[in-house]
Amino acid sequence: MNARTWIEIVEDNVGRYGELVAGIDPSLADMPRFFERDDAGGWVDRFVNFILDAVEGRVGFVKFQSAYFEACGLAGLAALASGMNRARAAGMGVILDAKRGDIGATAAAYARAYLTPASEGGSGDFEADCLTVNPLMGPDTLEPFIECANRFGKGLFVLCRTSNPGASWLQDKMAGNRLISDRVADLIGSFATADLRSLSPIGAVVGATVPNEGRRLRQLLPNSIILAPGLGAQGGDIGSIHSLRGSHPGDLLVPVSRGLTRVEDRDIPAELYRHMIIERIGSFKAAIAYDYTDSQIKSA
Repeated sequence: MNARTWIEIVEDNVGRYGELVAGIDPSLADMPRFFERDDAGGWVDRFVNFILDAVEGRVGFVKFQSAYFEACGLAGLAALASGMNRARAAGMGVILDAKRGDIGATAAAYARAYLTPASEGGSGDFEADCLTVNPLMGPDTLEPFIECANRFGKGLFVLCRTSNPGASWLQDKMAGNRLISDRVADLIGSFATADLRSLSPIGAVVGATVPNEGRRLRQLLPNSIILAPGLGAQGGDIGSIHSLRGSHPGDLLVPVSRGLTRVEDRDIPAELYRHMIIERIGSFKAAIAYDYTDSQIKSA
């Protein structure tokens, strides 16, 4: 298991493997048929282990989208727990994309479920290194997650300006004299350390599909890690990704899910599917690669 803090994981793994986050979203319609057998939900576990076999040693982070696992019932939850534990044991940074958020007591239960080690009272079944959370109900609903993150060396990604087409309906509206996304960024930034030379474990979700908004929000979040979904299937491009960068290596993580694992031909054999995933990993890593040192020299 990871004995490192979230920030240590980010700094170490970005240095070794880059910023790509492999998303694991089990959906039968998007995967090869060879995963299907006559054993009900066993395909979920086979898919998770197949993907982990392919990405281990090639990427430093995996993101499990909890909804896909929950939709598969108990078999899905068992596959989620075993997959998360396997990835953490291998040294990968594990992000659980659950977007939780609720009133104090309920938020505390979520924090215990996903961020608290078994040795400290958590179940250990779904312990992640980092969790996505929803701030819509207000700052008080984030407090249990912040407390757990700080106490146990975990990370959070707070939804700030998301990549979906309908995000502007709320996130781009004015509240007082500020955009709602700016107010959320201010809140996220308030949890950061005063030392701008170090990364904060409380980060933000900012979509790669909104580069103009992303540039503005990055200015408000100079030492926060941004999780930038939307590259590939949702229309984000490499230029958009780079607009979200700050000045710290590790301050941007780029998740790709369907872009890595989805197939058009569901009859593809296992070995070709594995080769396809590995090729896609290489292509995405090369596309998003960035030299912070060279950038700092040019801006000096």
